[in-house]
Amino acid sequence: MTEQNFDHMRRAMISNLLRTTGTNDPVVLAAFEEVARERFVPRERLALSYADALVPLKPGRDLNNPLALGRLLTEAGPRESDRALVIGAATGYSAALLSKMVASVVAVEEDAELAAFARDALAGTGVTLVEGPLAEGHRAGGPYDLILIDGAVEFVPDEIVSQLKDLGRLVAPTIDRGVTRLSIGRKSGEAFGMASFSDAAAAVLPDFVRPKVFTF
Repeated sequence: MTEQNFDHMRRAMISNLLRTTGTNDPVVLAAFEEVARERFVPRERLALSYADALVPLKPGRDLNNPLALGRLLTEAGPRESDRALVIGAATGYSAALLSKMVASVVAVEEDAELAAFARDALAGTGVTLVEGPLAEGHRAGGPYDLILIDGAVEFVPDEIVSQLKDLGRLVAPTIDRGVTRLSIGRKSGEAFGMASFSDAAAAVLPDFVRPKVFTF
């Protein structure tokens, strides 16, 4: 595919998918227009660069679909002054988008192969890529105004919530009884609560499975 083809596909994704499904923040849409998603897609999957679909990266890991990511970023309302954390960087696409909207971005990825891909794809963006366990976040770079968990999780660990500033926002797809819902949480003092705002398919992240409760 040529660069012109990708440019056309990117514009079509924005006008036909994102704008029609609730991604309506001009700042978010501008970031989607500026960041070439094909840079963050493995060569053998390039045909899926602008499809509204999960892009398989390796067993158990996928690049999130544009619809879910667009809705999450719109709900989060990124600000120029924000310090942001991305958990589940994968190949780096969501971190690259956020880097166009906020003051600084730290992105965490625990898979060495994906982290290597992301490090190359994110060159020149200013994103700080950290290789480490997703469920631990990155306390050293916090506290953060905004945390994006770029994949569906059953719960948000207290360790990650503790890395939010007071009045900070956290967005993530959450899994509730088998249904994936896009959700936003806000921290106020020691309190933190999440509320869902839409049902949508999303990539699932490992290591965020709620512990089983033993019952008789």
